[in-house]
Amino acid sequence: MKKRFTMIIPIMILVAVASYWMLGKYYSEIELGSKIMLIIGGTLLSGLISFFLFKEDRET
Repeated sequence: MKKRFTMIIPIMILVAVASYWMLGKYYSEIELGSKIMLIIGGTLLSGLISFFLFKEDRET
């Protein structure tokens, strides 16, 4: 479980920073509250997808 989170947390941070930058640069007319909600939603969704894609290694 710990191995999963070492990959998920950096992905979520990267998505948050990239979405903040893109929303600020290309969609500056969107209100700040809406931007924050979009960033939070995208970050959580990317974390959820990453959680299911990075499966634990099972010892046989």
